[in-house]
Amino acid sequence: MNWLNILKDELIGFLGISNWLKMFNSGDYSSLNTLDGILGAINPLIPFLLLVEIIRAVVYRKFKIEDYKVQFIIFVFNRFISRFISIAAVSFCIGFFEEYSIIKTGFNWYWLIYGYIVWEFAHFIYHYFGHKVRLFWCLHSTHHAPQTMNLSVTYAHFFLEAPYADVIRTTICILMGVNPPLLFFIMFIDGTWGAFIHVGENILKNGRLGFLEKFILTPSHHRVHHARNPLYMDTNFCNLLNIWDKVLGTFQPEEKSLPPEYGITRQMNANNFWDVYFGEIVALARDVSRAPGIKNKIAYIFMPPGWSHTGEHKTAKVMRQEYLKNSK
Repeated sequence: MNWLNILKDELIGFLGISNWLKMFNSGDYSSLNTLDGILGAINPLIPFLLLVEIIRAVVYRKFKIEDYKVQFIIFVFNRFISRFISIAAVSFCIGFFEEYSIIKTGFNWYWLIYGYIVWEFAHFIYHYFGHKVRLFWCLHSTHHAPQTMNLSVTYAHFFLEAPYADVIRTTICILMGVNPPLLFFIMFIDGTWGAFIHVGENILKNGRLGFLEKFILTPSHHRVHHARNPLYMDTNFCNLLNIWDKVLGTFQPEEKSLPPEYGITRQMNANNFWDVYFGEIVALARDVSRAPGIKNKIAYIFMPPGWSHTGEHKTAKVMRQEYLKNSK
């Protein structure tokens, strides 16, 4: 039946095992001698870890369906919508901006270092705006809505966030001279690591990676980023290298005495798909409709989440300052 074939294709796509199946069926493993073949072989890593995470939770009787339910619904919903969305935006950015790049780079180890530093800066810019501009927060908040941390959270995104993020990141990288093959390789590394840092306590208890904590963003750092504790809000925007968080003052290690409390500050139903997916958009529309004057209406769209025309701001910056003041 057709729907069974669709279901099979979706399952294969989710597990990332299409390359392995192709090799098994053909008996030809020569693709593992190429970079593309190796990258394709690594694809099942995150889905595999997610399954291990769930199995361990079941074995230790810590599994709760609500920890995964909404993220799974979001994944299915996005897969359906994504059929009508292509990578045209990224392709356009490459085609349009490549001739304006300030330098030309190649595909080798030193340009990889340069490219990754540029990519992390571009990622920081997109991610920072996703927290500091209310309109962009409406796209990003879906990812922060889950109230537990596990690998399924990596699939919880509003469907328009990826195009918006990749346009910003691709444009900056191309203008800075990162050539497309190198950019796509960096995207693969970044996507794999970006998924791994959502790993839950069932696999990595404290999320720390020893001496690497000094140089990269670990699961512990990303748990801080997902926390709604005032000290932790709007920190650790980078994905792998923590260089820009340290340079720009947004780096925050996890305090052993302050466990992360996951979720967002708006009162919401984390088990309701519609509230998780569209709740912030509804809240913004409500604030805009009630705001007096066009200036305030526009301000609600572009000011940080928590901004109020009354002056009674509850932004992350204000809440963090209040926390630090009261903790002295």
